[in-house]
Order: sequence, then structure tokens, then C-alpha cells
Amino acid sequence: MKSRILLLLLCVVNAIAAPQDHGPSGLSSSTSPLLTERWPAFWVTHPAAPKNEYGVYLFRKQFELAKRPEHFVVHVTADSRYRFFVNGHSVSFGPQRGDPLVWRYESVDLAPWLREGTNVLAAQVWSGGEDAAFAIMSLRTGFLLQGDTTAERAVDTNESWKVFHDEAYRPLPHDRARLKTFIVVGAGDRVDGRLHPWGWETAEFNDQAWSSVRVLGHGIPLGWGTDVGWWLKPRSIPLMEETPLRLARVRRSLGIQPAADFVAGKSALTLPAHTHASVLFDQDYETSAFPQLTVSGGLGGKVTLSYAEALFDEHGQKGNRDEIEHRELVGISDEFHPDGGAHRRFVPMDFRTYRYLQLDLETSDEPLVVEDLHGVFTGYPFEERGSFSSDDPILARVWTVGWRTARLCAFETYVDCPYYEQLQYIGDTRIQSLISLYVSGDDRLMRNAIELFDRSRLSEGLTQSRYPSASPQVINTFSLFWIDMIHDYWRHRTDDDFIRARLAGMETVLGWFDRQMDAKTGLLGPLPYWTFVDWTKEWPWNEALGYGGTPAGAHEGGSATVSLQLAATLQRAAELSRAFGRDDLAVRYEQRALGLRQAVKTLCWDEKRRLFADTPEKKVFSQHANIMAVLSGAIEGEAARELIERVAHDASLIQCSTYFRFYLLRAMKQAGLGDEYLAMLGPWRDMLAKGLTTFAEQPDPTRSDCHAWSASPVYELLATVCGIEPGSPGFATVRIEPHLGALQHAEGKVMHPKGEVSVALVREKTGLRATVSLPASVTGIFVWQGKTVELKPGEQVLQFP
Repeated sequence: MKSRILLLLLCVVNAIAAPQDHGPSGLSSSTSPLLTERWPAFWVTHPAAPKNEYGVYLFRKQFELAKRPEHFVVHVTADSRYRFFVNGHSVSFGPQRGDPLVWRYESVDLAPWLREGTNVLAAQVWSGGEDAAFAIMSLRTGFLLQGDTTAERAVDTNESWKVFHDEAYRPLPHDRARLKTFIVVGAGDRVDGRLHPWGWETAEFNDQAWSSVRVLGHGIPLGWGTDVGWWLKPRSIPLMEETPLRLARVRRSLGIQPAADFVAGKSALTLPAHTHASVLFDQDYETSAFPQLTVSGGLGGKVTLSYAEALFDEHGQKGNRDEIEHRELVGISDEFHPDGGAHRRFVPMDFRTYRYLQLDLETSDEPLVVEDLHGVFTGYPFEERGSFSSDDPILARVWTVGWRTARLCAFETYVDCPYYEQLQYIGDTRIQSLISLYVSGDDRLMRNAIELFDRSRLSEGLTQSRYPSASPQVINTFSLFWIDMIHDYWRHRTDDDFIRARLAGMETVLGWFDRQMDAKTGLLGPLPYWTFVDWTKEWPWNEALGYGGTPAGAHEGGSATVSLQLAATLQRAAELSRAFGRDDLAVRYEQRALGLRQAVKTLCWDEKRRLFADTPEKKVFSQHANIMAVLSGAIEGEAARELIERVAHDASLIQCSTYFRFYLLRAMKQAGLGDEYLAMLGPWRDMLAKGLTTFAEQPDPTRSDCHAWSASPVYELLATVCGIEPGSPGFATVRIEPHLGALQHAEGKVMHPKGEVSVALVREKTGLRATVSLPASVTGIFVWQGKTVELKPGEQVLQFP
């Protein structure tokens, strides 16, 4: 997918504290008038700071404490990004990504880092300017800190704070000519250590020469006043995980030979004066982290850190990701110019995604000592509480690589890919959300996504396809998947108020599609905006139209694929409407779905090929149209089974990419072919064979080696192979219908709102032994080869002949 994204640039500090110093929650502890009344604290900025241009600004507040307090809660935020320190310790990074209509703030108890006597609060705040990423929405550069009670309000941001424009920082734009692809994460950091005020975040630093801040205006809570400007609301998700991560090994070096224990942090690299050297490090798997480089000396030299998911050969191909011979690193870079001081630590302001990290060193008249280089992993703090195992060892690797993919594609929002875009797209997010629910049980990022997309809606009804995004984009089909996400959430969680609040948005989306209907054919007519369905070679990028991945009939009218997708979503909307007392609306949606199905069957069914064509002209045939025919109920029973079995193996059809195979496999399961699922994992097995450690956007040649929508097997191993799914809305009951394929045994554990659902399945001659455990008060059914058995709370052993 395509878009723009932020430059979160930080942090060259002499002693940036280990990021794991973060407070226990980061969530708001305030029940005070701060939620409803104007804040006493002011937004502040540098006196000369322009509104939106690139800049890095350092804020400080020194204060005295007679004794260390038991609690000291503050609420902190900035535009566009910040890292917050207490006495030199990094305690918060944010704010949670969103938009000015709902601007999030972090609430942190500072007591663990305070002390008797002199203390200092410090924040590094930055704006990306023209090089900012699309994922960051901004009004103007500013910083805000509010004490929770009168005890903490002595540190509120006002005229007493000091500020410094850190001109050591400049953006390092990406070399798009070499990258030759769409990339919209923020620029790299170019930092001149000679201009940086080392130690600025510590209490010992002298800030007498710093300027007093310029006051902008009071902080205001959501809904206060006449103007929408940084309407404040508490953070709705936890602080991001930050955990130290050592590099695995050196793969190649030129001009210097690192000691074997350098990557373990037990020895240093010394580069003589007037020398060039290069070292290629391998993490052994893709990760997202804040690189941490510590050096001494080297005045006049230059250190460049470059990051890549894979190396490229002379033809620009990645090939096997483990191979490095005759390959080069082409990617995002940061640049640091040492000031000659001791123990200088350079940390980019934003995290970097990499498997390979290359360190290029140049010295002038002074030698340079590289004391250490490692990373600090970051991402949404999902816990791997669910699990899957079986007698097929490849599936263990699919699980591990798939879960790593899902984790790297989850930050303050879900993201499509961590390296190139870091944007939350509905198409990826629906799949990611299901994985999160099953493996971690944490639904907060899913709720956040649904709410953000709701807030992104245009006046005519559609959601934006990615959000938050400084560059709006509308994919009309993704608005339908947003409704499907609401339905997914309803099936897995009891949260009536949240879902009820989304129903009005659901109506506006479906109203937009209703206005696109062709009354003559009963199908959708020509569709405005980007009608993306899948990346296939038959639907390439169209320069004349400015988009790709669009099926026949989308632009001209009469698309069977999109008409059937609408029919499927209307059915889910009908279920939601009926569940919330809107029977009249449910009936209307069901009638519209029926009309679409009938129109497609009448106009697009090709009796000769026994397939649904993509349009009434019956010249183009794809897997996609036939998948949607099954998922929408346009064809059912044995006919659906026979159709999808042929479609799955018919190479003459336009084929699904890795992304849309999620829907192919869903259709196969719905048609009774769930046991074929494991045999359809060929693309994922191929990626493993090529050395990928995360799953790619699409088969080679691919841009992104880590793409959220390709992590779908993690969900399906539990939902299809182990067969664990909701039996009723809110996961009130459980339905378990395994599809083991050729497996002899499999075990799975899914996180449920009331605990864990686990199954252990073992084939015995012609039968099956199933050990099932349900949470207290949860019941369900187990289905095996047409036989249904009631399940009760607790553990039970079932025997099927």
C-alpha cells in the first residue's frame, strides 16, 4: 500500500536512560476536572519556532523537593513528537498517534525517578517539517505538561520553563533514486555533535543561557470551547515496549576487524585517524529498535548507520535473505558527526526497522573509539499468550515468523509495514486485529483503530483507507472492511456502547454505496475513488488513473467482485443492526444483499466455465469474484464447495496475492474445505525457504519484507486448524471445529475475555481424542465430522470413533 509517514527524530544525549525506565502504565490516572475544564498549564514553544517547519527543541524545568514524594503524576504531550526525561531518565515517548480532534496525552507517575533536592524535567520535542511522515498529523510545534493535582502543578508548562533550539539536528532525506520505491517514513537524522548541548536532560546542566518559552495557550480537554485545537484526551493504549536487544553477529567488515565479543558489548572498536571502515551486522531476524551508538573521540569524523530488511544484488533483487555475497545494503540512514567528547551516545529520534545494520566510519585527525552498538526493541507491548504446536515442524516456524510480523506491524497504531510506511490501513488492520485478539487477548489497539477510522469519515460517508494520515487517501472497498471489523469485534467482545457508537458511521458508509448502484443492472456502477482489491500482475499500476490493484468493472461499473463484497458486508451490517434493535434497517440491508447476489448470478455467471466472471461481459475471470460469491452466500452448499475447490487450483484465473489468500482460505472453510487449509500454505513455506524472518507484502520481487496482512496464518492456525471460534456474539459461547488436514496432532490456546480456551487434538487410528478446556461459566460445542458434542466449563476429554 502507499502513503506518507512521520519523522520522529531523536535522541543524541550523553546518557539517555535505558528506555525500559518507562512508568508502569502510561495511562491516565486523572479523575479530576482536567477531563472537563480548561487546563492551568499552557502549550509552550521556542520564541523563534516556526509553526510547522523542521526543528528539534529541548525544554527544561528545574525544581526543588523537600523530600521524595510517594506519587507525582503529570500529564504530558507534544506536537508532533517528544521524549520526556526525569533527572536524565527517559520515562515517556509519544504522544499516541492520532489527530488534532482527539489529541492524546500520556499520564506518568514520576515518583520513582525523583529525589530530595534539585530535580529537572526535560523534553526533546521535534517536528518533521517537509520530511515528516504521513502517519503524523500536526498543528504546530509545541509542548504541554500538566500536574495532576495542586501538589504537582508547580511544574506546569508556563513562562518558568526554559527552551533551546537544538541546531545539531538536520533531516537526512532518503535516497529515493537508489531505493526506487514508495517510502514515506520520516527522514533519517543528521546530527552534528559539536552543536549539541550534551547532558542537557540532567539536573547538573546549566541552562542559564537558554531562552524562556513562548506561551501559546491553555491545554483544553475534548469538547471544550469554540475551536478545535489539540482537544486533549487521555492515552487509550499502553506505552510502547522498549527492551535492550544485542546484535547477533558481524557478517562483513572492511578496514577494521571487530573483536568477536564486540556485539556482546564486551569490547570496543578503535579506528585510527584518517581511516575509512565499514562493518555489516546481522540481527539474524528483522526487528524494530532504537539503535544505540556510543563513541569517544573522533572530532571531525563521520559515522553513518544504515538499515535494511535485506541486501540487494546487482540486479536489484533480494533473493535469499541470508546471503550477503555480491550484495549491498540500500536503505534508510542516520549520520552522526562526533564532537570529540567521551562516551557520546547517538540514538535516532525514531525507531528503525532492520535485519541488517551497516556501520560506516570515517575519521579525520582524531581516532574514533566505538564503545558499543546495540538496539532497544520497541513496539506495542503485546504478550504472546496464545500458542500453537503440531507434528509439522514447519508450522512452528510459520507461527514464529507470523507472530514476529504481527508484532513489528503494531506500534501506537497498527501499521502496514514498519520499514516503508508505518501507516494504519483498514485492509491490513482487520487481519492484524484478529491475530491480536487470539494471541494476546488485548483488544485496545483494535478499539483504537475502529475509532480512528470512524473519525476519518468524509462528509459523503466513506472512511479514509488509512488513518491517521497527513495525506488523505480513500479506498472505497476498505470502508466495507471497516464495517467487517466492527462485526469481528462484536463477535469477540461484549462492548455494546462502543459498537452502538459506530452504527451511525456504518450507515453512512452503506449509504454511499447505495448511491453508487446501477438501477438498470442491480450491480454497482462506476465507483469514485480507489477501488483497490488486490495486487495482481493483471491489475498493475495505471499511470493514467493514478492507481492499481483494481478489478475489471470498478472504474466502468459492473464489478462482480465489489458488488459481492458489498453484499457480504450488508449481511454483517444486518446482524449488527438486528442485535441493536434496528430490525427495519436489518431487513433493508438483507434485501439489498439479496438483490446484489441475484444480479451477479444473473449477469455474471458463466455456465460454460461454471465460474463467476468479473463483469457481465464475461471476458475476465478471477479468483476474487468467486471467493466473494462464496463469502456473500451467492452460492452455497455443495455447489459452493465444488466451485471454490476448482477456483483454488485454477491457474488460468487471476490469482490472489498473499493478502487476498486470507479471503480465499476463509471461503474454502465456509464451503466445507477447511481441511485443505494447510496444503494452501505454499507461499508462506516459500518465504521461509528464502530466509525471510517476517512475511513479505507479496511474493518476490517484493518491496516490504514485513507486511501485516501476510501474518494471517497465525490466526488461522488457531481459528481453522484448531477450529476455535466464537459460537455467539461477545464470545459468550465457543464453537470448536478442527481442520487438521494431514496433521496427526495439534494443540492450540486462544485468549478469551474470561480466560483461555485450549484444545489438544490427537488422531487415534480412525478416530480423534480431543482434550478441551473452557473458562469458568463458558459453554460451547465441539464439531467433528458431522457430530456435535456439548462443551461445559473446565477440562473435558472427548473421544470420537
